[in-house]
Amino acid sequence: MVKGSEKRQADHPIDSLFLDRWSPRALSGESIAQEDLMVLFEAARWAPSSYNNQPWRILFARRESEHWPLFLSLLVESNQVWASKAAALLLFISKTTFDHNGKPARTHSFDTGAAWENLALQGTQRGYVVHGMQGFDYERARTALEIPDEYQVEAMVAVGMPGDPEMLPEKLQAIEAPNDRRPVKKTVCEGPFRF
Repeated sequence: MVKGSEKRQADHPIDSLFLDRWSPRALSGESIAQEDLMVLFEAARWAPSSYNNQPWRILFARRESEHWPLFLSLLVESNQVWASKAAALLLFISKTTFDHNGKPARTHSFDTGAAWENLALQGTQRGYVVHGMQGFDYERARTALEIPDEYQVEAMVAVGMPGDPEMLPEKLQAIEAPNDRRPVKKTVCEGPFRF
């Protein structure tokens, strides 16, 4: 798999871990051991959260499990094309209230995003493809996976071993490379909003 740091240049000195993480679509179709997947979940576990509430929950299906067809069917067709070769599909959800008092947890999505990032970086370090997606049926996921109302459906993730990009449809082959980011100065502003 191409490392992002081979194609990307940071404007400020950061660890190559951040440049290496990108979202390939080329997957090999190989299985992933439950123990290996647990390492990624363990990394997510250690993400920071408001009041240590840890609002994230992760539902998953490995490709050889009985749940695989359902998880795969939740994806839009354009994601099914390549994600069908994943070893596992994950669904991130977040609890919208605090456990300790039942009040709204305004940062539940923010905190769950931190857990996703931990999982993505750990997966990258271990040589996996880790690709997050919003292209799926959110309401069907809620219903089919029996997700209670107090949880928000956030995103799906495909995890697997890198595959040959030439096995992707031609349209996807053309974009199968680490992409760039807008400059920091267009994202960060000291003081009032000035973008």
